[in-house]
Amino acid sequence: MTGFSSSAQTMSLVAFTAVATVTLLLCVLTGPDRDDLDEFYTGYRSLSPMRNGLAIAGDYISAATVLATGGIIALTGYDGVVLALSTALSLVLLMFLLAEPLRNAGRFTMGDALARRMPGRAVRITACATTVIALLPLMLVQLAGSGDLLAFILGFSGDSVKTGCVIGLGALMISYAAIGGMKGTALIQILKIVMLLGSGVVVALLVLHRFDWNPGAFLDAAARGSGSGQAFLQSGLQFSGGANPRLDMISSQLTVVLGGACLPHVTMRMYTARSARQVRRSMSWAVLCVALFVLVITVIGLGATALIGRATIADADPQGNTAYLLGSRAAFGPDVSTAETLLFTTVTTALFLTLLASVAGMILACANSLAHDLFAHARVFRGSRRHTDELSPRREMLLARVSALAVGAVAILLATLVQHRSLQPLITLSLCLGASALAPALIYTLFWRRYTRTGLLATLIGGTLTVLVLMPGTNLVSGSPAAAFPDADFNWFPFTTTGLVSIPLGFAYGWLGTVASGRRKAEEQRKQYEAVESWILAGADRTRGE
Repeated sequence: MTGFSSSAQTMSLVAFTAVATVTLLLCVLTGPDRDDLDEFYTGYRSLSPMRNGLAIAGDYISAATVLATGGIIALTGYDGVVLALSTALSLVLLMFLLAEPLRNAGRFTMGDALARRMPGRAVRITACATTVIALLPLMLVQLAGSGDLLAFILGFSGDSVKTGCVIGLGALMISYAAIGGMKGTALIQILKIVMLLGSGVVVALLVLHRFDWNPGAFLDAAARGSGSGQAFLQSGLQFSGGANPRLDMISSQLTVVLGGACLPHVTMRMYTARSARQVRRSMSWAVLCVALFVLVITVIGLGATALIGRATIADADPQGNTAYLLGSRAAFGPDVSTAETLLFTTVTTALFLTLLASVAGMILACANSLAHDLFAHARVFRGSRRHTDELSPRREMLLARVSALAVGAVAILLATLVQHRSLQPLITLSLCLGASALAPALIYTLFWRRYTRTGLLATLIGGTLTVLVLMPGTNLVSGSPAAAFPDADFNWFPFTTTGLVSIPLGFAYGWLGTVASGRRKAEEQRKQYEAVESWILAGADRTRGE
């Protein structure tokens, strides 16, 4: 069914079991051994810039990024490559614009960074809700896709077995987050990114070797294999069926650039750096890794089209999510040696570990926000006790672990319900929420002196609601054969993503909310910002407590 040999499938199964066992043991050994919030939330900021940068890259490159981006490149060529470049550009934007101020303003969660200027229950609760809403769709994508991916690699097809894989892997991911904390999940991210990039570089070199290191011959073969000729190497193929393909492409790229790096599971890694200099060096390593990933995924994606053809890729998965694996297998040629079987096993194991690590990082980000923002600071479910009646570190850590279990259980349940539908709308939903709600809120909070609490709440709530209203109207949800509901048609929104409308509105909500607060509130906020501006922007006299 997959074209993978029985020996490759057996070796992959053994490798998966070994990796799951070793990584869980790593989490147990490196997880917090006492009730210390700094250890659980940041790992005492003990990672070197290189290791922290690898962990950031690991969190940023999710399984959805690898599989979906590889598929889009294999099916649409030029447009997919531009999407991959936008992914890298998003992290560059985080490095130059937001990384240092975020590290200076925050402590453990995005709620800390937002509440530093505008403390209050409403800000904490809204930040927590937005964090969970933005990350839950991405968790569903990777949990729901894990069953299909393992079925494709290992050669089974039963729905009950796929559901069992989703539940089992979900339980493993919850264990990573609850036991390992920030340091444990960081080590898994480092192992994942090293395996993913290492195996990917070797496969990419094998692909180029198949074409005698001739880029022209490589691209010509990809164009022929696509069935679209030279249009495969030009802009417009991905959105050719839409009413406004050019605007649709701009909307998609804008969404990826602004939304990708502003998601909470990525920004939480900024708080693990000891200093502004360390966060700069960490981000440099992360950008280097992501740039290398873009090169690798481009070569393997185009190589899959060149070596086996677009039709074969689309037959295996209409979204092209198996293109990375198919391209890796095709790079070896018809006769596969034992060494090549081992390399392919490394590729599949790297993808398996990418699934585990990605969801574990997202569960940890949600659990941290629930425990720290919702229970410890917003004091939800604790009545109207005074601020001095704070949660003990031990109780807060317990709540974080229970929250990881709760978030993971909900994600597993929902993933079993959506695993037979197209998952592309969920990926797009998370990116749109990051670009339309979180990015405007962070930019305004960190740089606009007059920004008020009303403006912040308007940005987060308005941006989120706008995306949730517009997204069901896109052709990713209905109105096309590849949609989540292909037999229905309530497609009224003209673009594939909501970004072209929701991103400007997200910024507009913040401006309108600030204006509506009145001049006095804006002036008060300006004075408060000036009092902390030096340590937000430059890290001077950074306050550690709340």
